[in-house]
Amino acid sequence: MHSQVTLLIEHLIQDEHSPESINKLMAEYSPDDVALALESIPLEQRRQAWANIKQANRLDILVEMRGESRQLLLKELDDSEIETLFADVDAEGLLEITDSLPDRFVDLALSQMDNKQREYYQQGIVYQDDLVGRWIDHELLIASQSIRVGEALRLLKKTVPDYTDMIYLVNRTGRWVGCVKFNKLFKAQDHEPVSNLMDEECTVIQAETERIKASEMLEKSGFSALPVVDQNLVLLGRFHVGLALETLRLENEAQQMSTAGLNEETDLFAPVKQSAARRGIWLGINLLTAFLASAFIGLFEATLQQVVALAVLMPVVASMGGIAGSQTLTLIVRGLALGQITRSNLKSLLGKELKVGWLNGIVWAIIIGIISYWWFSNPMLGAVIAMAIIINILMAALSGVLIPVLLDKLRIDPALSGSVILTTVTDVAGFVAFLGLGTLLLL
Repeated sequence: MHSQVTLLIEHLIQDEHSPESINKLMAEYSPDDVALALESIPLEQRRQAWANIKQANRLDILVEMRGESRQLLLKELDDSEIETLFADVDAEGLLEITDSLPDRFVDLALSQMDNKQREYYQQGIVYQDDLVGRWIDHELLIASQSIRVGEALRLLKKTVPDYTDMIYLVNRTGRWVGCVKFNKLFKAQDHEPVSNLMDEECTVIQAETERIKASEMLEKSGFSALPVVDQNLVLLGRFHVGLALETLRLENEAQQMSTAGLNEETDLFAPVKQSAARRGIWLGINLLTAFLASAFIGLFEATLQQVVALAVLMPVVASMGGIAGSQTLTLIVRGLALGQITRSNLKSLLGKELKVGWLNGIVWAIIIGIISYWWFSNPMLGAVIAMAIIINILMAALSGVLIPVLLDKLRIDPALSGSVILTTVTDVAGFVAFLGLGTLLLL
């Protein structure tokens, strides 16, 4: 799948497409593949590609996009386009994206839903995003516990949703009673009550169960889907294999991105100021720990004598470069894993990351330079560390992009070895820049 998405990315970046050609091209891909490809190209080209996509296909693609990518795209649309876009949204799609939509968009979507879909939405919105009650599929086979096998088989001839291998039985009030596997129905007599064939191993998932735990329950059950019920055992819907796989993928991305203080909803080509602000917060937190380490080194001031100031501040330079590099590295490793990084977009991505590094470097260089000047009453020392910070954060941005790409080309896992190499590069670059400038300007 990743190689196919890579091909689509290259077409979107390199070629000028008419609406007819771009829709013909995208018809070969699923909505999640198209969403991934759109997230992998610079914002200007993304807007052009979106304008050429058929209206009928836009909503499915929008739902599959990451939260930040979705927000950036919606900012470019006027109210009439948004109204048309949400005309056909169902409860499941709206629940998936509602946290990244302004309230007026949610209200607009709800106003265009039928009563059944609004009811599904109201049932799901009371549950937090990490609970299975928010992630329910309402396409399922439901039958009364009183029907017979012949009636159940006629039900199967009408429609069978994906990930379906059983019929769910409910009583008159909609409470879950049990489930019957298809293979048992096929072997039974038409006149036999379906309730006689209920599977004792079929378990239910409470709507307040965490999605990760629900995924584990489904895996252990051996079924394609399990029924989801509320506290009163009223059948709300089902949780199937497709939802479980999506849950596990999102959880894996969240864990990977959180190691660098980032979010799995982060867009690869988010605006420079927005990316810099997000990462700048983490750099600020890291700065506190770096100055703490510097304070302990400062205990040896009498021993270090003339070079004490440089020795005390050295960890600050190395640490700021290390955390900036790890943020970029994490974003690139995720992009490589999803097939988002190609020759076509690497130059644009590198340029964007260098701009983020330059902006964060300037901001934090000023802050650290002022603190250093206040601490040691030496303006030249503040200038030296400020210049070193800028150099090292730029080197971190460059290394954070190129190191994982190079390791991937060499078929070495960048997620395992990239951080080790990156830390070495930023440490060496930081120390050489800081001590080299200090030697030239202070001694």
